[in-house]
Amino acid sequence: MAPIYDFDLITIGGGSGGVRASRIAAGHGARVAVVEEDRLGGTCVLRGCVPKKLLVYGAAFAADFADAAGFGWHIGQPVHDWPALIKAKNVELDRLAGIYQGLMDNAGVTVLQGRGVVTGAHEVTVDGKTYTAERILIAVGGWPHIPDIPGLRDHAISSNEALDLAERPDEIVIMGSGYIAVEFAGIFAGFGAKTHLVFRADQPLRGFDQDMRQGLMDAMRDRGITLHAGANIMSVSGADDTGKHIVTLDNGQILHADAVMAATGRSPNIAGIGLDALGVLLNSKGAIKVNDAAQTSVPSIYAIGDVTDRINLTPVAIAEGHGFADRIYGQQNRQMDYNNVPSAVFSQPPLATVGLTEEQAIEQGLPVKVYAASFRAMKNTISGRDEKTVMKLIVNTANDKVIGVHMLGADAAEIIQGIAIAVKAGATKADFDATIGIHPTAAEEFVTMRTARGE
Repeated sequence: MAPIYDFDLITIGGGSGGVRASRIAAGHGARVAVVEEDRLGGTCVLRGCVPKKLLVYGAAFAADFADAAGFGWHIGQPVHDWPALIKAKNVELDRLAGIYQGLMDNAGVTVLQGRGVVTGAHEVTVDGKTYTAERILIAVGGWPHIPDIPGLRDHAISSNEALDLAERPDEIVIMGSGYIAVEFAGIFAGFGAKTHLVFRADQPLRGFDQDMRQGLMDAMRDRGITLHAGANIMSVSGADDTGKHIVTLDNGQILHADAVMAATGRSPNIAGIGLDALGVLLNSKGAIKVNDAAQTSVPSIYAIGDVTDRINLTPVAIAEGHGFADRIYGQQNRQMDYNNVPSAVFSQPPLATVGLTEEQAIEQGLPVKVYAASFRAMKNTISGRDEKTVMKLIVNTANDKVIGVHMLGADAAEIIQGIAIAVKAGATKADFDATIGIHPTAAEEFVTMRTARGE
């Protein structure tokens, strides 16, 4: 007789990926439980994409107010109410968490409130009570990592706390060069804080196209952010006589700030959930190793999302979760395709991309032509802002296919989302050239580039 379990599937983690996997599995007839120690929604809804984007929207008004003068608007000194913003943001998060709960209820998924620990290949213990399942899905995501630098862990906030500060700091030092660091630098600067970004590299956003990185550096400086490139924080001490933290850099510079933020990456959130005792294998970065079916080294245990450190994006986790549920419970061969996944950095201005960078294409030995443009957007010609829009197409000359598209500028994410469909479908440069542009827009530049770099 087959073993009898309490559930067919227990998912640990009620974020976007875990919720999607559980809901689809239940729709296929599986008996499913989700274990969550916080509210449903996970990093994206509660501590990441959604609240951060709301703050990005709020911060962007500062540039709009400044630009309006060039169009004849006379605006007095704007005054911002930070607590009101945080309150409005929290109301929206409550609404979204309720929607996630409704999704689980409507799908017939049991929500187990508490911290889940895997205590056997088919066993999960939640706050002292044990449940069994034929399969276990780990979808606990990542958690901010703060380096072991003297005083940093004692005095720094992470992106979690940055979204819930009771007051906006007048001056802040942000350590890091990834998308979280860059986005929060834009947020705090937009709201009027004197903002320092400290990073070891010569440019932020390692792995992105070099021209986009340089363009963003120029724009961040123009928007008043002080960039400390090639520097690292050596120590952070408590408040001085003025109530500010003392931040010492390895170049000898000393900064004084109301807040220090560590935005130096995220690590898989698997500490203390029992995987090591079961022999679940991890990779060199501490992420769970999985095969193409999302299966770990323990056959009954699966993992999706940031905890596997493949492409750490919410839509990817959702697609992985959906695919897992369809394969296991829906008898459908739904596989995640990791090629040409679009992404965006909600910096100010935003940056978005799909496909290969110029550097990646060259490293892969592909014969490429590069089409690039850098110009002041039409709005900026009257607003007086010197900020440049930067756009690039990477074309494989062997088959004329567009294999990379990059943009820095207003509405970049919205534009690249549409272009990503064309890249995914295998559009050629000739297809781009044959497409009529919408005039006047910045996006039309993608279909009017006729001369490759160097020609």
